[in-house]
Amino acid sequence: MFSSVVMALASTGPAYSLAATLGVIVAGVGLQAPIITMLAFVPMLLVAYAFRALNASNADCGTTFTWATRAFGPRTGWMGGWGLIVANMLVMANLAAIAASYTFRLVGLDGPAESRLWTTSAGILCIVGLTAICYAGIQVSAAVQRWLLCLEVVMLLVFAVAALVRVYANPPPTAIPVSASWFNPFEVPSAQALTSGVLAGVFIYWGWDTAFSVNEETVDSNRVPGRAAVMSTVLLLLMYALVSTSAQAFAGVGTTGIGLANPDNVDDVFGGLGEAVFGSQQAGVVLSRLLILMVLTSALASAQTTILPLARTVFSMAVHKAVPPRFAQVHRKYLTPTWGTVGTGAVSIALLVLLTAFSQNVLADSIDSIGLAIAFQYGLTGFACVWYHRKALTRSGRDLIFKGVLPGLGGLIMLVLFLYAAFVVYAEPGYGWTVVDLPLIGRTGGVTVLGLGALLIGLLLMPVVTRGHTVALKLQRSLLPRGLPPHAAVDSASRYLPADSGAGVGGDWYDVIPLSGTRVALVVGDVLGHGLQAAATMGRLRTGVRVLARMDLSPDELLSRLDDLVEQTAHEGAVGRGPGHPKQRADGALGVSCLYAMYDPVSGSCSLARAGESVLAVVETRTGVVDHLKLPPGPPLGVAGPPYESMDLELAPGTLVALFTAGLLQDSDSRAAGLARLSHALADDRATLEYLCDRAVDTLLPGPVDEDATLLMARTHLLDRNQFAQWEVSTDPEAVGTIRTAVSKQLRDWELDDLEFTTQLIVSELVTNAIRYGGGPIQVRLIRDRALICEVSDTGHTAPNLRHAASDDEGGRGLFIIAQMTHHWGTRYTPTGKTLWTEQDLPPPDGP
Repeated sequence: MFSSVVMALASTGPAYSLAATLGVIVAGVGLQAPIITMLAFVPMLLVAYAFRALNASNADCGTTFTWATRAFGPRTGWMGGWGLIVANMLVMANLAAIAASYTFRLVGLDGPAESRLWTTSAGILCIVGLTAICYAGIQVSAAVQRWLLCLEVVMLLVFAVAALVRVYANPPPTAIPVSASWFNPFEVPSAQALTSGVLAGVFIYWGWDTAFSVNEETVDSNRVPGRAAVMSTVLLLLMYALVSTSAQAFAGVGTTGIGLANPDNVDDVFGGLGEAVFGSQQAGVVLSRLLILMVLTSALASAQTTILPLARTVFSMAVHKAVPPRFAQVHRKYLTPTWGTVGTGAVSIALLVLLTAFSQNVLADSIDSIGLAIAFQYGLTGFACVWYHRKALTRSGRDLIFKGVLPGLGGLIMLVLFLYAAFVVYAEPGYGWTVVDLPLIGRTGGVTVLGLGALLIGLLLMPVVTRGHTVALKLQRSLLPRGLPPHAAVDSASRYLPADSGAGVGGDWYDVIPLSGTRVALVVGDVLGHGLQAAATMGRLRTGVRVLARMDLSPDELLSRLDDLVEQTAHEGAVGRGPGHPKQRADGALGVSCLYAMYDPVSGSCSLARAGESVLAVVETRTGVVDHLKLPPGPPLGVAGPPYESMDLELAPGTLVALFTAGLLQDSDSRAAGLARLSHALADDRATLEYLCDRAVDTLLPGPVDEDATLLMARTHLLDRNQFAQWEVSTDPEAVGTIRTAVSKQLRDWELDDLEFTTQLIVSELVTNAIRYGGGPIQVRLIRDRALICEVSDTGHTAPNLRHAASDDEGGRGLFIIAQMTHHWGTRYTPTGKTLWTEQDLPPPDGP
């Protein structure tokens, strides 16, 4: 906890932030500077609660990038990460320049301190040294920060106490006694001054989120960073209120001398206050030097803790494929992001050289533009927290306040500050040090141009960066069913939740496949991995399942055939390294989970088999009891193991069946806990399937997901007895005429006279073949559903083959004629033999 608080405080750089910002605040709002520093605390605390809530749900070093991606998608997440990168890169250049200048002043070299060449060169050396420290690991960084922060805090307190003592004991000409009006925000001259002051105040609090950027290297990463962030913002409030009040009471708000509004001192108020507060005696000189050292160490500490979160954000973005994967490499010894840390230092050096090459004024304006990037990033995080937890806000009043109301207010305040500052305050040509003449717009403040321009660069890069995720998601959605077909056997509904991380979607799929005899197949599957390859593999396997299902294979045999397909695909993807040394290419199809269920609405029987860890839940319609059946184990597809085994169930009409992938349980503490929560969600089995799907997803996955999750629900039906008829037929050839008569009568009862002739012909041919080649008991069944289905079953195991008979052949034309007269036909094998079936389209209903 202590190290996390140290990191959060050090990253803000209290001494440097006050030195660079207090004068700007005073110049804008006058005597109300202390209350402005306090008001800036409010949105920061609100956003800190957003960070705390999001970190508790998902401790990720990518912070805003990761959370915004999970809440709003990869494009918004990219912009959140880009805003953080812009703010950190700009502040690194400024921190390095400040550190270099104060280093020269500390040793009495005022000339080099004013030289652009010398300060840039020393700034580069500072960045190199700090990058090396960060590269050496988080423990080294934390140890350095503890010493630097202790010196900084002690000197700030000494300065504040000494200044207040001088005000009331030996006041200088500029001294002003502390007044209650200083803490009255309504005394601020204008809304514009209030906005610019608060945005500058936001800058002095910025940096506490470093505690979250190193969360994955923190003990108890879900709780400690959140507590450290809230604690650090409160400590900063107390420190800033004391120092700003004492500095203003001692120096006043004048525009000359040591006045805080003096344009010559506005960017470094402590530079002229040290000797004035401590005096020119030997002890005073030492304390003045220590004050300079304090600002120097503050800048160095802040720069170091800027490298830490930036490197880890880039690392997270690389893991999620938002930047080149090279930046995801971690040093084996120091366990720090290798290229992320080195790259951060290198880009910071390049930006420092670039900004100082243009002008010191551009570098000065970049400080204000950082406020825009900060407001953008923090505001987005506040809104992401609300949207991320939107389904959990009604669970309790505490969740509503700390995950909804407070983060939402923080995001809204940051949004207002961003818009008003960017398009009103900073856009004024008179604000800041530079002005840019933009086409069609005219003269615009350099702060707005620099701040918005940096964010717009990220907007232009966004389509390129997020293209892979977008293509994978579109591919996967195009391969999934656009809608579940209506079926006499079941009512069905489904939910598919793609992984919201930038790594891309996974390979989950689901399907409802009509089979012969009004039967239906229910399928869910899960391909390992993410992105385009997983989506393509999913499409290949889904197609394979549909093809094999149309062959009327039993569930265990279908999975065995699918396993062969997976192994063959992996073998074809092998890359040879020479004779006898094949090298297997990683294939997303290996290790696939799949659950295949086949339901017959005539008998109410259901046969199932699984590969891998797909899960099934059955809700009995009479009792409402939820049963998570233990299916016979089967190895994942492509992984060697025992043969697959089917399991048979008898399902009563109205039984609720839920098939789902393991991703549905990912947010639960354990598998058992997840299944218990699912059972509670499915307890009201009389509700609509759409409602139950939503309820299950809201209960188990209230926020975005790391892995794809798929849920397929079905409510079973039995065919009405008036929808089918069946007859036992003897093996006597004379029985053909009898069954033809019975079939004709049934068709007339169903008012399907138009199909009587063709159906008689089909029954005659199939029964004759069964008598001649099949043997044993013969059964004929007619089913009237969305088509007229005719089935003839016998005990034979040899299926007839369709062939084109020659003109002089005496036989062989029966199946050819049947194929011409039916819409579909086929053969399926049963434990006792085989069944030949045909489907004929029903005649259209008579018009009005």
